Amino acid sequence: MNFELTEEQRAIQDMAAKFTADEISPNAAQWDEDHTFPRATLTQAAELGFGGIYASEEFGGIGLSRLESALIMEAMAYGCPSTSAFISIHNMATWMIDHFGHRALREKYVPRLVTMEHLASYCLTETGAGSDAASLSTSADKDGDHYILNGGKAFISGGGINEIYVVMARTSKDSKSGGISCFVVEKDTPGLSFGKPEKKLGWHSQPTSAVQFDDCRISASNMVGNPGDGFKIAMAGLDGGRLNIGACSLGGAQRCLDDAISYVKERRQFGQRIADFQNTQFMLADMKTQLEAARALLYMAAEKVSKNMADKTQWAAMAKLMATEAGSKIADDALQLHGGYGFLMDFPVERFLRDLRVHQILEGTSQIMRFVIGRELVSD
Repeated sequence: MNFELTEEQRAIQDMAAKFTADEISPNAAQWDEDHTFPRATLTQAAELGFGGIYASEEFGGIGLSRLESALIMEAMAYGCPSTSAFISIHNMATWMIDHFGHRALREKYVPRLVTMEHLASYCLTETGAGSDAASLSTSADKDGDHYILNGGKAFISGGGINEIYVVMARTSKDSKSGGISCFVVEKDTPGLSFGKPEKKLGWHSQPTSAVQFDDCRISASNMVGNPGDGFKIAMAGLDGGRLNIGACSLGGAQRCLDDAISYVKERRQFGQRIADFQNTQFMLADMKTQLEAARALLYMAAEKVSKNMADKTQWAAMAKLMATEAGSKIADDALQLHGGYGFLMDFPVERFLRDLRVHQILEGTSQIMRFVIGRELVSD
């Protein structure tokens, strides 16, 4: 097994890191403080191909693997996990349309998504269907050559801002997961509305809101895949989404570790650098070990998802679990090493601590990841 990145992969990683250093890191603290949505920066990211990372080249994507996508997300999260995660969600929704949609649907939507002229949201979660996504109740009733959507979605990144919503809705009550279908809904569709922006602990650079459907009438041609394919499409998207969110945790954790090392080398107590205390070195050693172990697992899982291997879902879950929990622990330890200064907004570590915490919840909680992993271990 080759554990070294290829020359092309390193070039992609370097390009993403340079973009982050130039366009994201200098502005991320202000975006967080002002709750600014950096639309212009997203457009710049799209010029590098980051709006359609694993979308097909036929409609403007750059057709990279899930490992290369993880490298990009990790690099951008070094500057701002919130912005990187938003780009991840957009890519997941774009890929669903491009990979599962019929040709006319792909021609209509994908070109403007890969340029980020239009941004996409992923609409699965409901107030009564979070971890148990198959129990969703948003309905899509057939009416001639249209479907009429009713119901609501919760915690939608880009809600009220994005132009495109990839929505999972129930088209049949005969089957729990098999009765769900996938639709593309445009922002200006009559009957589509949005809740007020949610006030969140972190992820301040991206808006989050509820999405409501009230007799929302859409063309049947806006169905992605076939009737009943929605849950399968949603789960396929989550394999890659979990890798990307794990990668965002890796990038944020790397930044926290680097900042902590710089700080303890400069800060002096009891007549010596904090870095010279064995306790400090032990903490840093644990942080580094946790980070590299999570990174190795995530890269291996990304290869499995790229190659569509039979155990890809279990590995994506393991990678997401380990990376997100390690990321939060490393951020917390980095703040501890900063002492009281770590609690101040003058130091980036407090922002990273807030931004990384939600990664253990979205795209499947840590508890659901353990369920996915354990279920595979005992299945016959």
